[in-house]
Amino acid sequence: MFHALADRTRRDILRRVLAGEHSVSALAASYDMSFAAVQKHVAVLEKAGLVTKRRSGREALASGDVEAVRSVRSMLLELEAVWRGRIARIDELIAEPNPHERNE
Repeated sequence: MFHALADRTRRDILRRVLAGEHSVSALAASYDMSFAAVQKHVAVLEKAGLVTKRRSGREALASGDVEAVRSVRSMLLELEAVWRGRIARIDELIAEPNPHERNE
C-alpha cells in the first residue's frame, strides 16, 4: 500500500476515485502522460487494494476503496505513535544531565 501511495500521481488518482467512480480514459485525460501510463498507475493502486475496477461495456471504471484507505490511516497513526514515543524519549535523554560531566 505504501509503495502505491508513494507516487504523487497515484495519490491524486486515488483522491479522484474516492470522490466517485471514473473511467480510466477520463482519468488519463486529466494528466500529461499517456493512457498506458495512467492505466499502470491504476493497476498499482488496484494491486495494493486501494482501487477496484469494473467493466462497463468498453470502459474500465475505477472506484476507491474507502475501507482500505481507513486501514492505511490506522497503520500510519500507529506508526506515528511509535515514532512520537521514540522522539519523546530522545528528548528526555538529551535533557538528562550527563553523569560523566564534572560540576566544577
